[in-house]
Amino acid sequence: MGGLPLTAPGRSGDGAPPPSVVALGGGHGLSASLSALRHLTDRLTAVVTVADDGGSSGRLRAELGVLPPGDLRMALAALCDDADWGRTWSDVVQHRFAGEGELRGHSVGNLLLVALWELLDDTVAGLDWMAHLLGARGRVLPMSLVPLVVEGDVTPEEGGPSRVVRGQVALATATGRIDAVRLDPGAPPACPEALEAVHEADWVVLGPGSWFTSVMPHLCVPELAEALGTTSARRCVVLNLTSTQAETAGLTPADHLAALARHAPDLRLDAVVADDRCARGPAGGALERVCADLGAQLVLRRVARSATADVHDPLRLAAAFRDAFEGADALPR
Repeated sequence: MGGLPLTAPGRSGDGAPPPSVVALGGGHGLSASLSALRHLTDRLTAVVTVADDGGSSGRLRAELGVLPPGDLRMALAALCDDADWGRTWSDVVQHRFAGEGELRGHSVGNLLLVALWELLDDTVAGLDWMAHLLGARGRVLPMSLVPLVVEGDVTPEEGGPSRVVRGQVALATATGRIDAVRLDPGAPPACPEALEAVHEADWVVLGPGSWFTSVMPHLCVPELAEALGTTSARRCVVLNLTSTQAETAGLTPADHLAALARHAPDLRLDAVVADDRCARGPAGGALERVCADLGAQLVLRRVARSATADVHDPLRLAAAFRDAFEGADALPR
């Protein structure tokens, strides 16, 4: 295939180091990007949303006042390598307790992270120690060092005035069209290490994932949005495979990019990676036009596990990233 390797990241044939990449998002979408990107580079940083309020994360957040650890844990697990140590520890931190007691539903990794935060009194240090324990190929950082609340304006399907829906779980499952999202507090401090990583990166990747509750909240942190706009890094967006989630029901691929543009009108893109099914019918032409308006190359590849699957294949997505990076880097800035 040439170009960037898909396994064993290291120096390329001309001796150049692999690209430094920052991936932003949360949940399963960010895990998909990280699982692919770690085949290209070990100079990898995940910047993770901290607005989750459901499940084990929500319980720990409410009881202890900590950052919701779940999405951070998932990012760390995605960066574990494929050796026995990495596979074992990935399974351990992802393990959830069963039974009917107070531990029911908690994951081992969530509890371990909270324990490190309490012992070290340092969120980033706790994440770095857990990454070291797991042998993670990269670093995981929160987008802010304070827990956040995401809220959005939702217009009912039947029309009428919009209503404010508050909270990640409530917004993700709300019926109607999400018109705008924001955070509480409205101007939260960004994690300094995350800002540094964005400014020093060669590439910044947004998506895939829950568009309004995992991807776009990064654009609602003023310092982080400014860093994304001023960094010398190239910028890539990865689109979702489907629009079946409640928060994006009925949205086309072009609509996803238009929502990003509304929340960050000055953000320019260099590449948009999408599954080749996005090019079918009129939706394909609309997507090409929006990409052109944003200054981005559209990279259409088969990135799903199969023609009907709604899950990204790590190796196919890695190959798409490689093509996007090499294609954009060959063009003048």
